[in-house]
Amino acid sequence: MKQILFSIAFTTVLASVYSFAPTAKTTPVATYTVATDASKVEFIGSKKAGYHNGSFALKGGSVNVENGKIAGGKFVIDLTSVKADGGEKLEGHLKSPDFFDVAKFAEATYEITSVNYTSATTADINGSLTLKGVSLPVKFTTIIRNIDDKKLFAQANFSIDRTLWGVSYGIGMVSNDVQVAIFLFANK
Repeated sequence: MKQILFSIAFTTVLASVYSFAPTAKTTPVATYTVATDASKVEFIGSKKAGYHNGSFALKGGSVNVENGKIAGGKFVIDLTSVKADGGEKLEGHLKSPDFFDVAKFAEATYEITSVNYTSATTADINGSLTLKGVSLPVKFTTIIRNIDDKKLFAQANFSIDRTLWGVSYGIGMVSNDVQVAIFLFANK
């Protein structure tokens, strides 16, 4: 009988404690839509005789923000929008099967799989880049320039080995390493 009374008393005390304990606030994840008119992906590819720079427009995407920090996202890159310093001739070559084969693969995507903040304005982003039907992990550090209740701006600079995605034109003459810069603007 004492055990039963003790169990009832203990259960009552626990119920009282937990009913008055503060609950953890959970902030809902906010979704910011990529501002396609302002965002872009720039690149620099080098070769023995020099280099070429250019850019792609973002076709769409979103960024998930939780507690004022980037938590995830997905972006669509419009490969048909390529602009390059060599004009229409180079742009046509970049659209061909030698490079991006935009007739078959008009888009590339990047999906964030994890985010690790290293400071209040810097984060390591892990994700998957799908290009020419091949999905591979790509990690980079981003600088968060602004996140508020209406807008987001972040940028990143990194390099990728183009040959991993089957972009193998000119190996030995054209560098495998391509420098990439992302300027991402999004609105809530």
